Amino acid sequence: MQFVDKALARRFESAEEMPQVLYARMFQKTRPDMDAAEEEICGGHMVFAGLGSPIGRATGMGLDRPCTAEDLKRVEAFYRVHHAPSQVDLCPLHEPSVFEMFKEQGYAIAELNNVLYRKLDAEEIFPPAPAGCEIRRSLSTEAATAGAIVESAFFPDGAPEAYRGLIAPFYQMERALAFVASVEGKLVSCGTGLVIPEHRVFALCGAGTLTEYRGRGLQTALLRARMAAALEAGCEYAVVVTQGGSASQRNVERLGFRVAYSKVTVIKQLG
Repeated sequence: MQFVDKALARRFESAEEMPQVLYARMFQKTRPDMDAAEEEICGGHMVFAGLGSPIGRATGMGLDRPCTAEDLKRVEAFYRVHHAPSQVDLCPLHEPSVFEMFKEQGYAIAELNNVLYRKLDAEEIFPPAPAGCEIRRSLSTEAATAGAIVESAFFPDGAPEAYRGLIAPFYQMERALAFVASVEGKLVSCGTGLVIPEHRVFALCGAGTLTEYRGRGLQTALLRARMAAALEAGCEYAVVVTQGGSASQRNVERLGFRVAYSKVTVIKQLG
């Protein structure tokens, strides 16, 4: 079991930091009306990608250098320009004084998640996919279909506007890896990920399976395929962020992932 210190936590936090940064850069090109933005802050990044979007908060800050009151003022000014609440990710490796600073400034808990990791082993041999299905790299032309699968997995009654179409831009990102599972020629499950070479981390994200095809081991097979691809890309760790006790956490723990720490997203509404 790897001991998770502040330096390793900084690497793990990139699994949420860098996908958001790349989303913002993509939206700047494809959806200028959104006014997406990203900016470095205290060793991490702050991101805005639309009001109400699940993408857009400050992540990775204050782990490789001190986080000061001036940094927090910059964060709040950044989000104020976009008429958005200020949101920041904090983890147990931050100094107690950092938590106290956010508390004093009136921040509240918005979300609590688990960060799980697995060290990748170049000697590992992954078993074949379940019988009757094909696991392969996804084509760019399949982005819309894969996105619809993910949305239906999380929102059976239809995804809210801010959550629609978030998988398709991923297919255009440099260093992104997307895989699909098909049964009898039909795409039924998918999983994506992002290689973060500067931290040698592979961020697992964007996975889902159609309801009628669950329980066949497809997500496990897709996880293995992405980890094998991450190894080829030179990554040392695979990292995923999930809600505690979720099916996603259960799936990755079956493949040897372990909780590194729980992290909190804190929020301060516009005053």
